Amino acid sequence: MTDIKYQARLQVLSQWATEAAGQGHLVPRIADLEAISAARTVEAPGVSRKEVQPWLPTIQWLLKQAAFGVVDPHVQLPDELSRPVGAAHALRAVPADEDSADAPAPPAMEVSLVAVDAAESVTVVAEIKPTPPTAKVPKWESEAREQVQAAVQRFTRPLHDLLTRDANEGDTRLLITDMLCEGLGYDKFRDLTTEYMVKQDFADYGVRIDKQLVAFIEVKRVSQKLGERHLRQVQMYAVNEGVEWMILTNGQVWQAYHLTGGLPVIVNLAFEVDLLGPESLEAKADKMFFLHREALKRRRIDELWKHRAATSPDALLDVILSDSVLDIIRKEIKRNTGITTTVQTLAAVIRTEIVDPKLRNNW
Repeated sequence: MTDIKYQARLQVLSQWATEAAGQGHLVPRIADLEAISAARTVEAPGVSRKEVQPWLPTIQWLLKQAAFGVVDPHVQLPDELSRPVGAAHALRAVPADEDSADAPAPPAMEVSLVAVDAAESVTVVAEIKPTPPTAKVPKWESEAREQVQAAVQRFTRPLHDLLTRDANEGDTRLLITDMLCEGLGYDKFRDLTTEYMVKQDFADYGVRIDKQLVAFIEVKRVSQKLGERHLRQVQMYAVNEGVEWMILTNGQVWQAYHLTGGLPVIVNLAFEVDLLGPESLEAKADKMFFLHREALKRRRIDELWKHRAATSPDALLDVILSDSVLDIIRKEIKRNTGITTTVQTLAAVIRTEIVDPKLRNNW
């Protein structure tokens, strides 16, 4: 029977190789990718080191993503992994476009051995250290960031005015439409559908990019505090339509949530920004950038929610209560006090005497 995990690894590597080749890079042969997928490491017998070595960190990153079940990880490939390490000669000449015409050569990188653990499904072997200066920001991104920052500054006064007169939801929505179009790059006719029908209810906005529904936006009046009830409302729309991203806003506060389907569904807050809050203009614009049409199209927001999910209280508690971490704590107690204890005892103390009761209720 075909190894499903092998097929998943091979699909991930093949998708990446196809896209990288389309960008003018020399990539490993399909035979090499098959061998790597089977062995789960670039050290597979028969693999061409000459062709694989420049892509070592990229392939290892992709294998790790495949092990975690990430779908289409090549779409989320970090910029520093999108080109071969220190191998400018591996690029074929390609026509210049508006984003790459004046782009600098790929930065040199240092690759060093970090760790090899045969017990794990993926062997991590590389640490990437780009040398300064950093690669130039793509043209689309610099333009989007400038547009967002200008809009955040321009809409501050109108937001204050709406809040002062306690404007209703309809007036709040007018300002949000302007913000979406003038500040975040959406076309009101092509990208936004107001009163988007979901079964027998209506979402305030359905957001489409290249004809694909990617998010719902739920709007509340400017003076209304966003809460769990509003999140459940937009979550229902997202579940019914199979949409990943949900945005709650009253114009002043913007919250972006990611929904992962399943039983039960998992909802993670990617970020929250208060446009009238104490943060600097730059900090507010940095967050709002991830809602810009071009950033959402390129899934730049995905890394935010992944980091937020990985460092959530529940996730960190799982790490703390893992046998490996508890064993380190047990040994440290023994070294400092001479007292011998067990990981089971430590886990019980952490659960009952240290952890916030709110987390205990989730067990």
